[in-house]
Amino acid sequence: MDILDELAIDGNLRALAEQAEVDLAPYFKKAEEVCAENSKKVLKAFIDNRVAYQDFEEINGYGFFDPSRDKIERVFAQALGAEDALVRPHIMSGTNAIWLTLSGLLHPGDTLVSITGTPYDPLCNIVGITGNSKQSLKNNGVKYEQIELLPDGNFDTQKITDRIKKGGVSMVEIQRSRGYSHREGISVSQIGEITKAIKAIDKNVIVMVDNCYGEMVEKLEPTDVGADIMAGSLMHNLGGGIATSGGYIAGKEKYVAEVAERLTAPCIGKDLGANYNQSIKFLKGLYLSPQTVLNAVKSAMFLSYMLNKLGYKNISPKFDQIRTDIVQTFDSGSEEALTKFCQGLQKASPIDSFVTPIPSEFPGYPHEEVMAAGTFTQGSTIEITCDAPVIAPYTAYMQGGISYEYSKIALLSAISNMRR
Repeated sequence: MDILDELAIDGNLRALAEQAEVDLAPYFKKAEEVCAENSKKVLKAFIDNRVAYQDFEEINGYGFFDPSRDKIERVFAQALGAEDALVRPHIMSGTNAIWLTLSGLLHPGDTLVSITGTPYDPLCNIVGITGNSKQSLKNNGVKYEQIELLPDGNFDTQKITDRIKKGGVSMVEIQRSRGYSHREGISVSQIGEITKAIKAIDKNVIVMVDNCYGEMVEKLEPTDVGADIMAGSLMHNLGGGIATSGGYIAGKEKYVAEVAERLTAPCIGKDLGANYNQSIKFLKGLYLSPQTVLNAVKSAMFLSYMLNKLGYKNISPKFDQIRTDIVQTFDSGSEEALTKFCQGLQKASPIDSFVTPIPSEFPGYPHEEVMAAGTFTQGSTIEITCDAPVIAPYTAYMQGGISYEYSKIALLSAISNMRR
């Protein structure tokens, strides 16, 4: 029996999916152009740094004097338009990468200003806005302020520049993707413009970007346009669906060096840390990342189109909008609909298809979460996943899709199940 028959996808939904691909063709083409440009710069980074088969060899123990590990970090840095990079399996998630960056560069008495409003939930705990951790930045003497985005989603340039002129700001933090907010993602061009404005007033202010979900979605990265440092997970875009662990920090050499000392030890920094047979996965993941991200973007456009035609509300981004990350959201309208969407997605996943997601507590989040993640790597959001806080208006956050063809089947299953 055909898999679509087994998933009970009706004829009307199948016909709409066929029409979607016709109407989405010009938008897919634009995404393919981005993929082509990013593929060129990734390949050039491999060739320029003379990546060789022996760079895949396993190094264990302390990992001192590992030229292959150092080469991997040069490849990542070049591909991301950065001076240097820290790419390690010891960085366990995007949140971990961001924590290392913030805690490595901020010290008692420093002031951190978020210029994209309230950060996503786990970062609120890191800062000390919520939670009661003794390790939070606030509990260790770092002051925190935030400036909201304007209603149209742009930076409040006037408030930001006025605050920088007052002095005393050590770092501004930009969250590129939306987290669990209802705003749009931040484009690289927006990041470049605000960075230029900040640096014109005080060149010593560190501009740090949470780059999770944004890598390879545009032709440039934040470090290409002046950001000092950025961080993310290899289980998102840059891992290409191949990396099974790890994260990265990329940016100015002096800042990467400081963060490396936070990861390992002072005066040791990047010299310590074996890659434990992850080198081939890191390199192959980066190599495949432009194509993998293209598939994720096409999957998001497909879902956006389908939901729009079916009458769902608050779909973001719209299928014809320019993308800045791989996240697609929509308001499902009820806890039941949200849960059924996730259950339908899980049912058409390659791993744990027999599992039924239900709302439950999730570490680092204040509300119950429902999550579909039938992934080869646990928590890999470059593989097709959906997660959401179970609170009104019951917004679903879908991301990933290493294969557009597989993702289309999973999304048809999710939509069909939600509508039953």
